[in-house]
Amino acid sequence: MHPLEPVACAELIRNSKSMVALTGAGISTAAGIPDFRGPKGLYVTRRYDPELVFEIDNFQRAPQYFYEFTSDFATAVRDVAPTFTHRFLAQQEQAGQLEGVITQNIDILHQMAGSRNVLELHGSYRSATCQSCRTRLHELDYPWWIDAMAGSSHPPVVHCPSCDGLLKPDIVFFGEAVNGFGRAEAMVAACDLLLVLGSSLNVTPASLLPYSTSAPTVIVNRGSVMLPPAPNRYFVDEDLDDYFTKVADHVRR
Repeated sequence: MHPLEPVACAELIRNSKSMVALTGAGISTAAGIPDFRGPKGLYVTRRYDPELVFEIDNFQRAPQYFYEFTSDFATAVRDVAPTFTHRFLAQQEQAGQLEGVITQNIDILHQMAGSRNVLELHGSYRSATCQSCRTRLHELDYPWWIDAMAGSSHPPVVHCPSCDGLLKPDIVFFGEAVNGFGRAEAMVAACDLLLVLGSSLNVTPASLLPYSTSAPTVIVNRGSVMLPPAPNRYFVDEDLDDYFTKVADHVRR
């Protein structure tokens, strides 16, 4: 394994012309958003049963389980602000250094930080589709979902404003294909620097993306990562915001 000091990471960033970031839950836990698979994650604690909440056939049969989760999730993240690392990536995009972000997260924090080119592999709550008439709603936010659930039945289930059919956020459930994986592969294949931030890379197909490039790859994550050592791969087991605060200081010099 090749550790990477912040000053060396900053030099890679300064020299990059087509950097891409792949982000996972670890970039958002510092903002107060619970992860799913970590030591205290929602799946591990079994606070929510992932098969009842996120399996597409179960959603069609009994959407109240998903919406009970959504009620808690939307309330928890409604007032959450992006982390330093979210904002750093947005600044790099604005400076022309970052081509885009590929994220496994559904929390919308990259967009809130100012990132424009964000590929959400697992979708998000920013849009929703009626399961009956296929009407699609756009530019949604957490207050919208909270209001919609408050005006629905108990347990809360949100219905289409056009036909009263079941409304599903455009989140990728178990049993559905991820969004834009071909585009994500192309982004990684074309990059000259890949940042893997806050992901243990144990969920396919996102875990396959680092294999699409031989460019320098910087992996910053607390804990183990399911990616073998290789030339040009640098592993950093540190807090993301602490590490990129130091990286940013060197990038600005």
